[in-house]
Amino acid sequence: MEWYLALALLLGVLIVLMGTGLPVAFAFLGVNILGAIVFLGGEAGLAQLARNAVSSLTSFSLVPIPLFVLMGEILFHTGLAFKAIDATSALIARVPGRLSVVSVAGGTLFSTLSGSSVANTAMLGSTILPDMLRRGYHPSMAMGPIMATGGIAMLIPPSALAVLLGSLAGISISQLLVAGVIPGLMMSVLFLGYILLRCTLNPGLAPPDETAARLGPWARIAPFLLYVVPLFGIFVVVVGAMLLGWATPTESAAIGCAAAALAAALYGRFTLSAMRTALMETAKIAVMILFIIVASSTFSQLLSFSGATRGILGLVDRLDLGLMAVLLIMLIILLVLGAFMDQVSMIMVTLPFFVPLSQSLGIDLLWLGVMMLICMEISFMTPPFGLLLFVMKGVAPPSIRLGQIYRAAVPFVGLQLVVLALIVIAPQLATWLPGLAR
Repeated sequence: MEWYLALALLLGVLIVLMGTGLPVAFAFLGVNILGAIVFLGGEAGLAQLARNAVSSLTSFSLVPIPLFVLMGEILFHTGLAFKAIDATSALIARVPGRLSVVSVAGGTLFSTLSGSSVANTAMLGSTILPDMLRRGYHPSMAMGPIMATGGIAMLIPPSALAVLLGSLAGISISQLLVAGVIPGLMMSVLFLGYILLRCTLNPGLAPPDETAARLGPWARIAPFLLYVVPLFGIFVVVVGAMLLGWATPTESAAIGCAAAALAAALYGRFTLSAMRTALMETAKIAVMILFIIVASSTFSQLLSFSGATRGILGLVDRLDLGLMAVLLIMLIILLVLGAFMDQVSMIMVTLPFFVPLSQSLGIDLLWLGVMMLICMEISFMTPPFGLLLFVMKGVAPPSIRLGQIYRAAVPFVGLQLVVLALIVIAPQLATWLPGLAR
């Protein structure tokens, strides 16, 4: 079978299965079974499918995924994350768009403690959004910063998606986690600058709020010292241990989990009910991710055996495109897919092509990994099917229409594209920090 027919068969069946609403992992599993029969020799191919499943799940590099997820779930379900957000709110006083600023600062803080963009957005949306709307904030200035900051959890460690991407692409997980710090902080700074500028030029977007200003200096600083500084210390230890080479990602994740549980106990928030909920939620997420890894390993092998991977590489070679042109095409593909497809599906569909293509052109896989994470973060807020758009719809009052949520997201998607462009132009922004640990 010609490579383009094999590619059309595999992708066509995948699109049909996903179009029926079948979960991503099961859609890929169905394609794998078909591909194993067609391209891997029938019964022998099915046996190979089982061997792939075992070998892909016995990789020690996957252990940080459930550990990082558990770390965030402990802080979320014990209520410590909410305490940290409240402490950040008390510290920030007289600034234009105060609660929008609080949502960015608090969301960035929570991103350093949880690798879940959905949890980040849901928490901020359920706690800060009602107060912002009640005080007369324009819906765009209330919802936009919350969604934009929620996506940062995908970049800043501990990011479960970064661990997944690194495992599947063969990128150093510790370096990919560390590489997301600077781009993530760049986004936070741009979001804050945009909010301050817009609210200064148009105060009607965010009415003045003197709530925190009426508190005494110690009443504003004490909660920050009590809750934010110690919890931020967990992030410093986790990232610092990887950066300095003192601990592997798995060991850092274990330290983070232990520190989160210890913090919950010291603050008197450790309960069996909260831990049971945290463990159950972690199990749900981890099983889903591991199931997807099983499907991904065989899908990549099928593309190779069918000749689709070699065919794509040969086509690019004949077109004689430059490195930057190929890179831009890959990023555009990711951005387009992101408007219609979830992030894990994007990884599984594109990696089997992007990794060998990048290696043949000499593109740094770490640089590519960071850009892929940014594209997937952008896709979280890209209409019409960005996941965070629907998370926001779920926590927003019924009077908020989906069109208003789309409009709120657009300026922040533009700012995320600016960061992506800066990473493309200056790869050092992504590779400098992890380079210190090389």
